[in-house]
Amino acid sequence: MSRFDDDDATPDFDDGDEVESTLEQQVWQWLLLINPGDEELALQQFAAYREAVADAEAEQDEVILSLSRVIDWQSGFQVEAEDTRTLVQAIDELTARWNLSVDWEGEPDDDEFHESTDAPALLAIAYDSLAPYGYTLWLWEAESGTYAGGISLSRDVEPMRELATRLGIELRLGSEAS
Repeated sequence: MSRFDDDDATPDFDDGDEVESTLEQQVWQWLLLINPGDEELALQQFAAYREAVADAEAEQDEVILSLSRVIDWQSGFQVEAEDTRTLVQAIDELTARWNLSVDWEGEPDDDEFHESTDAPALLAIAYDSLAPYGYTLWLWEAESGTYAGGISLSRDVEPMRELATRLGIELRLGSEAS
């Protein structure tokens, strides 16, 4: 029996283990929030998440690590803290899903641009650039020495914060990078 209901493409949650079901439901909601308007991609990522945690027998405190891996370069990013080039590319890739682009206040193809900036400054620029279009850039704790995050609709700020708390994810706005 499939764990997915083909009629509405929503995951079928196993009510037999209420704790696991609740965690999966929260992960599903998280994926819907960071994939605004793209339930199909959220469903693919949810299946990949289920595989990842089944293989790793992950604990709840590892949820964000598993999620970060399955959404990378599709609905989220995780880049080395010093790698400003990849950060710009990752955010540009994510914003292209909605036909948006970030005004990086310079030319990100030039070496001088990257020599005169850092990741927190770029994250703040991206956050400010997306806000007028109704999107919020988020950051969350992932692996040490990296910046990880994604984008949701601005109207979903409170649901994102609530889900992050329930999932044990340290979530902050992209403008709050340090």
